[in-house]
Amino acid sequence: MTRMTRRVLLAGCAALLAGCSRGQRQPVFLAIDITSVDWGRDFRLTDHHGRVRTLADFRGKVVMLFFGYTHCPDMCPTTLARMAAVVEHLGPQGQRVQGLFVTVDPQRDTPELLAHYVPAFHASFLGLRGDAAVTAETAKDFKVFYQAQKPGAGDHYTVDHMGGIFAFDPTGRLRLYIRPDAPVEAIAQDLQALLEPA
Repeated sequence: MTRMTRRVLLAGCAALLAGCSRGQRQPVFLAIDITSVDWGRDFRLTDHHGRVRTLADFRGKVVMLFFGYTHCPDMCPTTLARMAAVVEHLGPQGQRVQGLFVTVDPQRDTPELLAHYVPAFHASFLGLRGDAAVTAETAKDFKVFYQAQKPGAGDHYTVDHMGGIFAFDPTGRLRLYIRPDAPVEAIAQDLQALLEPA
């Protein structure tokens, strides 16, 4: 074996080992990894301050996106509280996490109501809304099911909806679907992995 051949082989082995090393550094998530999906790429909704928002507004942050409604009796407040606990659990890194709440009940969830409800869980969280058509289009793009039930006494009604959290990495790419019952520590671990440079 010539010296040149040996150098080429050693260089090839080094490159292969480097590739394996990079592969090992890929995070293993506790949530469902949906990095390869071709949906849920963006949204265009108005926040509770009246500002139109898209994912580009949150570049550099990990985004937790949750669909729900303010009159929800259980799942929505529980999930928003869990999201807030995750931000607190991350400590200083929590400043690089943005919580977003998309209402599936724009008829009742006015900007004023969202402004009162959403930041009550965490001051940095934003409530987002669109009209009925935009809401339906956004939910469809994220494969989110929701359906208002028939009104009961006092015209009160509930809205059936999915309860998971979508997580985007700091580049704005959809990465994870977090189950509604995921523990705070598990969510924080996954978001910490998204915050770390690739």
